[in-house]
Amino acid sequence: MSKIAIGADDAALDLKQTLTERLEEKGWEVADYSVRPDEDDTDYPDVAVRVAEAVASGEYERAVLCCGTGLGMSITANKVPGVRAAQCHDVYSAERARKSNNAQVLTMGQRVIGPEAAKTVLDAWLDSEFAGGGSTSKVEKMEAVDRKYHPGNS
Repeated sequence: MSKIAIGADDAALDLKQTLTERLEEKGWEVADYSVRPDEDDTDYPDVAVRVAEAVASGEYERAVLCCGTGLGMSITANKVPGVRAAQCHDVYSAERARKSNNAQVLTMGQRVIGPEAAKTVLDAWLDSEFAGGGSTSKVEKMEAVDRKYHPGNS
């Protein structure tokens, strides 16, 4: 069974629940890093960093992050060296995030996408793999940017 991390702030707990159920239906073992109802002082950057660090360390190969728009989670997760997070609200972007950019983290916004569309986007992202080929050198350049600005974290 494959393991995946998921995290959400208080603006996206319903979307996170929908996606967790979908992941479990597909056989994934889901580790939930989301805010808890009794943690009203936990903001999306806190969740995004915990999940992104778990991906960067190799604990999880993939993760899903949800907030109101998906933007804040994506921006924050991308600050962690070695993480490539992509905000996707359509199937084509989700496929390209994996096939061309080897994105290990998918972000979505509960205020932007409905539950059925979110499941379809998630499925497309999960079913896609990095294609390599001409995209390999581009991903290597992204990794070089990480090394340049975060020496010692490669």
